[in-house]
Amino acid sequence: MGNPVVVGVDGSSAALTAVAAAATAAARRGAALRVVHAEIPIKPRLVVPDPAVRPLVLQAMAHALHVVPEAVVTSAVVTGDVVHVLEAESQAADLIVVGSRGTGSITRRLLGSVLGSTPVPLAARSHCPVMVVRGEDPDPTGPVVLGVDGSPDSERAVAFAFAESARRRAELVAVHAWQPDRASSGTAPEAAQRLLDQALAGAEDIRPEGTVRREPVGGKASAVLIEASRTAQLLVVGARGRGGLAGLLLGSVSQEVMTRAHCPVVIVRRTT
Repeated sequence: MGNPVVVGVDGSSAALTAVAAAATAAARRGAALRVVHAEIPIKPRLVVPDPAVRPLVLQAMAHALHVVPEAVVTSAVVTGDVVHVLEAESQAADLIVVGSRGTGSITRRLLGSVLGSTPVPLAARSHCPVMVVRGEDPDPTGPVVLGVDGSPDSERAVAFAFAESARRRAELVAVHAWQPDRASSGTAPEAAQRLLDQALAGAEDIRPEGTVRREPVGGKASAVLIEASRTAQLLVVGARGRGGLAGLLLGSVSQEVMTRAHCPVVIVRRTT
């Protein structure tokens, strides 16, 4: 059994949706599921455990076993800021899963920080890919959609998407968005096709029997990927694209799709 899939829980319905996705992801990997709640001390209680925490963790574990009865499920209640706790968990995890909304702990800190708060977002700091699960039910027969832009983070996303589509036995759709106003109309589509071919070269050896569709699309990257997510079961993107500022750990495209996509989103970051 390899590294576990870790899911952050906070007692919200969104967290239970994330638990279901995480349990399924763990089953596909033949991995254990680790349910983690970050307990933030509040003065004057300091480190006295909140009696409501254990029931919410047990509820999450029971939900995981309801979804995947044969799952191996463990749990942990860790004192500390949720982003720091899950970042630490990511060092030994294969995947971190969180819901897109919460009761005020996990996801508000995660997505709120993406939108401009002070804490560095989990997706920008995690040592493994992060899956953000939204409330919408994705089409289980839909493709895995991969956003490709030729960046180093995108290269890692390519490898993840190929492996994930193989686990799901799903079609892989590799999308590259090009801006018509940034290149002459006669060369932009051809350049986009070349970029896709180069980005996918070699990766297809991971699943030579699988279906990979290349789609160079004119338009803003975030809008193109959000539209593609309508019929997808999963969207995979790199944490930061080629056009990102050097000091920015999470790019604008990944931020937008995390909050607006119609299916779960996996953010893949280069960690070395």
